[in-house]
Amino acid sequence: MSNESEGTPGESDGSIQLEYGVDDKPPLGESILLGLQHVAVMIVPATAVAYVVGNNVGLGGPDLAFIVQMVLLFSGLATMVQAYTVGPVGARLPIVMGTSFTFVGAASTIGADFGLAAVFGAILVTGFAVEGLIGWQFKRIEPFFPPLVTGLVVVIIGLYLIPVGMDYAAGGVGADDYGAAHNVGLAALVLFVAVALNLFARGTARILSILVALTVGYVAALFAGLVDFSAVDDVGLFAVPSPTRFGLEFEPIAIVTFAFLFLVSSMETVGDMSGVTAAEGRNPTDEEFRGGLFTDGLLSSIGSIFAAFPVTSFSQNVGIVSFTGVMSRHVVGICGLFLAILGLSPRVGAAVTTIPSAVFGGAVLLMAGMVAASGVRLIVTHTELDRRNMVIVAVSLGLGLGVATTPEALGGLPSAAETFFGQPVIMAALSALVLNTFVPGEQSPLFDAVPADPSAEPEPSVTGSSDD
Repeated sequence: MSNESEGTPGESDGSIQLEYGVDDKPPLGESILLGLQHVAVMIVPATAVAYVVGNNVGLGGPDLAFIVQMVLLFSGLATMVQAYTVGPVGARLPIVMGTSFTFVGAASTIGADFGLAAVFGAILVTGFAVEGLIGWQFKRIEPFFPPLVTGLVVVIIGLYLIPVGMDYAAGGVGADDYGAAHNVGLAALVLFVAVALNLFARGTARILSILVALTVGYVAALFAGLVDFSAVDDVGLFAVPSPTRFGLEFEPIAIVTFAFLFLVSSMETVGDMSGVTAAEGRNPTDEEFRGGLFTDGLLSSIGSIFAAFPVTSFSQNVGIVSFTGVMSRHVVGICGLFLAILGLSPRVGAAVTTIPSAVFGGAVLLMAGMVAASGVRLIVTHTELDRRNMVIVAVSLGLGLGVATTPEALGGLPSAAETFFGQPVIMAALSALVLNTFVPGEQSPLFDAVPADPSAEPEPSVTGSSDD
C-alpha cells in the first residue's frame, strides 16, 4: 500500500516515511477526507486573490462572485490535470493548483489603470508563451536547477509565506480586530491540535490532523460568534461560466509585466515540485517538470478567457504532503474535483470561505514552516555545504528575505524593475542560479566538479561528506 521502506526512511536519501506513495489509492472515505483537507488549507488564500483584486478595481456583487467562482473552477481543473495528465500536460504528482498572491499587485494596478480586459489579455498571451516555453525546453535548462538552487527556492517560498500566515493568525490584514486575543487564540488552538495529532496520534487521526484542527478551530469560532454567513446569502446556488465577460485587451506594459510574473510563477512551480518529490528523496524528472509547467501556463491562459486569474502550484499544500506523509496523487485529484464543483456553485464556495482568517492562519504557519523545512532537507541531503555553497545560500536567502521584509528599498528603480526584483522568489532564485552557474563547483553546469582553486586543499564540509 505505502512506499515505506525497510529500516529508517530518509537516512540516506532525505525521504520521509510515507503513509501513501504517489500512485497509492487510500480507501475512498479516507481519500475524500484527505482531499477536503487540501481544499480547506488552500481555498481561503486562493479566493482572497480574487476578492483583493476585485475590490481594488471597484467590482462588487455578481461580478466579484463570478471571478471567485472562476478561480475555484480553474484551480480544480488544473489540479486534476496535474494529478492525471492530458497528453503532455500534467506532472502526475500531488500538486494542488490555485491563484498565487504573486499576481495581486500587478493585476490590481493594471486593472485600475487599464481595466480588467487588459489583465486577462496579458494573461492569455503570456501564460503558455512563458511557462510553456520553459517547460518545453526544461531538459536543456535542467542542469541549471540542481538541488542547491531548487532547494533554496523551496526554502524562500516557505519563509515568504510565514508573514502571510501571521497576518491571517492575527485576523487578516485590515481587520478591525487585527491582533485581538481571540484571533491569536484560535490560531494557537489550530496549531496545537494539528501538531499534537501529528506527533502523538496514529493512523487516520494523524494523516487528517490538519483537517481535524481546522474543524476544531471552526467550531470554536462558531461558539464565539466569529463566523459571518452573510456572504452565503449574496450569491446564487449555481452559475454557468461565460467567456470574455470582462473582455480581452492587449496592452504592451501589461504583457511585459505578466511575462515577468510568469517567470516568477515558473520558479515557484519548480520549487514546489521539488518540495513534493523531496518526500521521496529525489528531484522531479524532466517529464514531471515539463508537464507541471505546461499545466501552469496552459490552464492560466485558458482560464483568462473566463475571467480567472493565473493558476499555479500552492506551496501550503506541498507542506501537507511532508506533514502527513500522504503523497497520493489520487487524493489531490479528489481535491481538484471538489474545487471544480465549488466553482460551479458560488453559494457552496462562499460557505467554505466563511472560515475565519485566524483559524486558517494556524494551519498556514504550520504549512509554511514545513515547506521551508522541505527545502532545507533537499539542500543538505544532496549538497555538500562547503564554503562555496554556504556563500550561495547566504546571498540567496539574504537578498530574498531582504526584498520581502523591506520592499521599499527598491522604490527608486523603474516600475518594471521594481516589480521584477521585488519578488522574493525571483531574487533568491536568480542569485542562486547565477552564483551556482558561474562559480566552479560540483553542481555548476559549466564547471562540473572543477574546484575554484585546483591547488587548494578541499574545504571541510559543515555537515560532513556529501550524500551524493
